[in-house]
Amino acid sequence: MASIFLTGGTGYMGRALAAELLARRHRVQVLVRKGSEHKAPPGCAIVTGDALDGASYREHLDPADVFVHLVGVAHPSPAKAAQFRSVDLVSIQEAARAAAGAGIQHFVYVSVAHPAPMMHAYIAARTEGEAAIRAAALNATILRPWYVLGPGHRWPLLLVPMYWIAERLPSTREGARRLGLVTLRQMVVALRNAVENLGAGIRIVEVPEIRGHKS
Repeated sequence: MASIFLTGGTGYMGRALAAELLARRHRVQVLVRKGSEHKAPPGCAIVTGDALDGASYREHLDPADVFVHLVGVAHPSPAKAAQFRSVDLVSIQEAARAAAGAGIQHFVYVSVAHPAPMMHAYIAARTEGEAAIRAAALNATILRPWYVLGPGHRWPLLLVPMYWIAERLPSTREGARRLGLVTLRQMVVALRNAVENLGAGIRIVEVPEIRGHKS
């Protein structure tokens, strides 16, 4: 049984991950903004704080073995470039600093597949987030999905025929696999495995490996 500190636990991916970890008898603390305590996944210990200010939750990290950071702007699009820097990037920089100061054993971060032909501001912010983890000298698992299919996030299914063709052409195969679609369940299992299989250094988990995770 591990003790996990989870940011972004009230979101699309965070709620599913929290339920998975609790079902496996892990202890989960979830960070929520003041006034949003009711949004915390059932069964989690609640920590009130601000994901953009590591000092607001730093004192609650001492019992945790693993820090899982899932904060990010919902439904990313090129129009949200400024928010990627003010929310996504600031939150990971604060999280990495707080985790390093608290002696967290392992840090888990959801980045994004790159390089890619679009969403440059989003990729830049997430890449800088990865750099913050390295600068903090944390042991970490960094997952790099492209798009995560799930409830309310299914429009890319229309692109499946194009992916099928691209993965069979030598000239586009590598890019299609690296930027392939993954399901919410595959992401939750990959995150769960990162929490339960701690290691030293930085481990990068790309789309093909995320797809290969079994329940």
